Amino acid sequence: MLAIDGGNSKTDVALVAADGSLLASVRGPGTNQEHHGVDGAMRILGEIVAEAAAQAGVTSEGLVARHISSCLAGADLPEEEEQLAAALRRRGWSLTSAVANDTFAVLRAGLTPSPGQPAWGVAVTCGAGINCAGLAPDGRTTRFLALGRLTGDWGGGWYLGQEVMWWAMRAEDGRGPDTLLRPATAAYFGLPTVRDVAIGVHLGRIARAELLGLTTVLFETASAGDTAARDLLERLAEEVTAMAVTAMARLGLTGPGALGIPVVLGGGLLAARHPLLTAAIERRLA
Repeated sequence: MLAIDGGNSKTDVALVAADGSLLASVRGPGTNQEHHGVDGAMRILGEIVAEAAAQAGVTSEGLVARHISSCLAGADLPEEEEQLAAALRRRGWSLTSAVANDTFAVLRAGLTPSPGQPAWGVAVTCGAGINCAGLAPDGRTTRFLALGRLTGDWGGGWYLGQEVMWWAMRAEDGRGPDTLLRPATAAYFGLPTVRDVAIGVHLGRIARAELLGLTTVLFETASAGDTAARDLLERLAEEVTAMAVTAMARLGLTGPGALGIPVVLGGGLLAARHPLLTAAIERRLA
């Protein structure tokens, strides 16, 4: 089986034998079809699959595995899942293929079901963006559209990077309270002021994608006790909890006797396990 976990910032591909042994494992760049288009995503994925096939001693020209199980960012609607599954079939790497949203990969990876029991629970992933998926014991699933502000989302590196800039800029020009985010943001880009950062982004000298790195600044300033940074982490914890609890309610898992629901946290921001953010989430879930 060819297993694919394709995210916004990175993609993991594994080739697994019928007995479950790992034959090859390769990490490559992100393959979100929303950013690269379906054909572009397949081209990037093709390079990663070729490397995995070579690592396992299998030719990448033609059949690589019997089945592809893929969890892909950007597979947000049933028609997008089918479009991506069809694109995988056209590559000829396998006899059959299945596509799901990449949030289900976080759920699958984080669950440790008891022998003979079905795997079930809720997963929230927070990397470049934020999403949540739930799986009930009877197999029912739920998740969110997760298309950004258009669909009510807040959180993930894209949002937090912009929020850090917002607070830092307002502190610098006098519209808002001072915050450690101001000097830390300028220093992160090696520039004298936040204004220089904003102009650099506006003129294209700094890629907007580089704002994702400001999550590091956020964690560091929050650890130093900065109020604005800590408030942002608290808001992110609130969003993570709101998604998880809503997914539970949709699946009928809330109410009396609802303790012990597995909740998996994944994606770069949550996997970092920053103590302030993790504690805020655990406190709200409890």
